[in-house]
Amino acid sequence: MFEALTQKISKIFNSLASRGKLSEKDVDEALRQIRLALLEADVNFRVVKSFLAVVRERALMAKVLESLTPAQQITKIVNEELIAILGKEQSRLMAANRPPSVAMLVGLQGSGKTTTAAKLAAHLKQSGQRPLLVAADARRPAAIEQLVKLGHQIDIPVFTKEKEASPLSICMGAMKRADEIAANWVLIDTQGRLHVDEILIAELAQLKREIKPVETLLVVDAMTGQDAVNVAEEFNSSVGLTGLILTKTDGDARGGAALSIRFVTGVSIKFIGTGEKPSALEPFYPDRMASRILGMGDVMTLIEKAEKTFDEKKAKQVAGRIRTAAFSLDDFLWQLRQVRKMGTLTELMEMMPGFSKLAPAMVNGHEEDRLKKIEAIVLSMTPEERYSPAIINGSRKRRIARGSGTSSADVNQLLSQFYQVQKFTKMAASGTLPKDLMGILRKR
Repeated sequence: MFEALTQKISKIFNSLASRGKLSEKDVDEALRQIRLALLEADVNFRVVKSFLAVVRERALMAKVLESLTPAQQITKIVNEELIAILGKEQSRLMAANRPPSVAMLVGLQGSGKTTTAAKLAAHLKQSGQRPLLVAADARRPAAIEQLVKLGHQIDIPVFTKEKEASPLSICMGAMKRADEIAANWVLIDTQGRLHVDEILIAELAQLKREIKPVETLLVVDAMTGQDAVNVAEEFNSSVGLTGLILTKTDGDARGGAALSIRFVTGVSIKFIGTGEKPSALEPFYPDRMASRILGMGDVMTLIEKAEKTFDEKKAKQVAGRIRTAAFSLDDFLWQLRQVRKMGTLTELMEMMPGFSKLAPAMVNGHEEDRLKKIEAIVLSMTPEERYSPAIINGSRKRRIARGSGTSSADVNQLLSQFYQVQKFTKMAASGTLPKDLMGILRKR
């Protein structure tokens, strides 16, 4: 989402760092460039004005300009002020004193409200909660079928009633159902429209009065830019919000909504949608997002993704085969699949410090296709060939290429890469890696 903004800000800071000592003129020129970058990223002008005023005041202090590393000091200030704009600390869901806790999801049509309800249910289930989804969007019949289908996919119950039922009667019935199945969270997918109007607001206000949710969460499309901020302001002033969920942050958005919406509305962002999968919903951490924007990576989220994705038992088995130099193409394929589950290569590289600015050039849109090609090639091999690739001769390569829809050259390239990985694992197992690299591995 912040790819273009990150590249521009990184370039500005690199320019500052190359000058060594900085003057007030240098700082003003850098802030002018940051201002342009933020406005081009669709950040609200009020946010830009307030943000740069604070940064300039702090950056021009004598202890900053006269320090040995003024550029680093200014980067630190920008990082801290970005965190402040984004909300300072993580805002968690509030639970009711007495279950079930009710979360009402509101928003416009097309914002991803129904899929977000399912993602939030999956998130709660993974953390040990027992959620119940409620299809209260009676105006759009497809929304009911969609939520039922999503609930089935993630094995979470969905409460529905006849299509003529009012949203309030559906919600009242859902509360009774929640007591019957001992659900401790009720997630209500409410009706939406193409724009904010009096009828929509009146319906939502009535639901809120009667159901008394502990959370009223606005689901808003990050790709709508400044419109997302305007929608959030209208919903907050009319209905009253406790949190925001930004969707489609994996799309070609300029990022302005994420930087503006918290500052303008005063309502915290609680989650961001990062893809289409049920697991593609992340808690929002202001400090981690600020770090990503400045190209400093997001190691904590990367670690959390790895912990959720990797099968610990299987990982130990693969590690054991690595130690005995028995690493096979099956193991190679398993590792690739685990990485793909964590997200796209671009997303993963953006979380690695120093790699975010290199991600577009290194990935360039083709690496995902390459991973799919590798998977097809390995799956076209026999079990014997995967375990002992040395037996793969010319005729076997041609058969594998035909079966995977690739070429013999592609098969050769994969085998060459695999042998390099296998050689590395053998060196690691025997302790013959370079000393500095062995030290890193031991620390891990």
